[in-house]
Amino acid sequence: MTALPPVPARRGTAPRLAGPKVVALGGGHGLAASLAALRRMAGRLTAVVTVADDGGSSGRLRSELGVLPPGDLRMALAALCGDDDWGRTWARVLQHRFASGGELHNHAAGNLLIVALWELLGGHVEGLDWVGRLLGAQGRVLPMSLLPLNIEALVGRPGRPGAPREITTVSGQHAVATVDGDIVAVRLVPESPPACPEALDAIADADWIVLGPGSWFSSVVPHLLVPELRDALVSAPARRAVTLNISEEGGETTGFTPEMHLEVLGVYAPDLRIDLVIAERSACRDEKLLRRIAGEMGAELVVTDVAVGDGTARHDPDRLGRAFADTLGRGGIGPWR
Repeated sequence: MTALPPVPARRGTAPRLAGPKVVALGGGHGLAASLAALRRMAGRLTAVVTVADDGGSSGRLRSELGVLPPGDLRMALAALCGDDDWGRTWARVLQHRFASGGELHNHAAGNLLIVALWELLGGHVEGLDWVGRLLGAQGRVLPMSLLPLNIEALVGRPGRPGAPREITTVSGQHAVATVDGDIVAVRLVPESPPACPEALDAIADADWIVLGPGSWFSSVVPHLLVPELRDALVSAPARRAVTLNISEEGGETTGFTPEMHLEVLGVYAPDLRIDLVIAERSACRDEKLLRRIAGEMGAELVVTDVAVGDGTARHDPDRLGRAFADTLGRGGIGPWR
């Protein structure tokens, strides 16, 4: 077992650095990669996280205690931990999963910590802020809504020969993310949930808003299904950036091209202006077409190397951070640190 480093003398939320105020929206591994990159150049960073997870440790806690699913919130907090011993250690603690033959099996320690603070303090935002202070998080993590939500998808599958496509309903974030078929539409249950007020405030005050990368229908699009959140994203004076996925995801976006991801955003938020699209160079099969689609949405397209480079469809936080610093930080703000 690796010995833990000595506890630093000081801890707490990192001080604000020079740079733009950035709000990043999403969930899961995609949002975590974006936050790990953005925390190196943002002056004030806020993560707005989807709350529809229904699987694993999060699903069990949600079902048993009636709380928001903490897993994606935990991953966002871990991504905001610093690069010193304090930050690295707490990131490991948050992500640690118990292995046992009992009820604790596969629960993430961070999930339990977050839920404990929710119960003690009686508020989701307050609990997350306290976890952030403990970690010395370089940013703030907020849920997109204070209600636990479900995702439902209409899925099209080939019918019998000569018959029309069969349309069925799939319920639950895990089921939507791993669906076998073409997603026709998604919705939240309950429909039109209220947005987290603090998330709306952060969006109204932002210099930049970042959507993606991540599971498109189960982590990115859900933010556009919360009416107050969608309206805030459309009306905010901030500039808006979209980070595209490196490849299609087996299940919900099978067969998707980069430009199809943009077109989906246009379907769910037709009035959403986009200023910047960041795409991985190796994923651009038709850069001319992608540039045209991005341009129709008002966006500049930046094609660069943001993948880890080992053949997997993962964003490298260092490369993505440099791409953000070169684009979001134009005008002398947001230097790479």
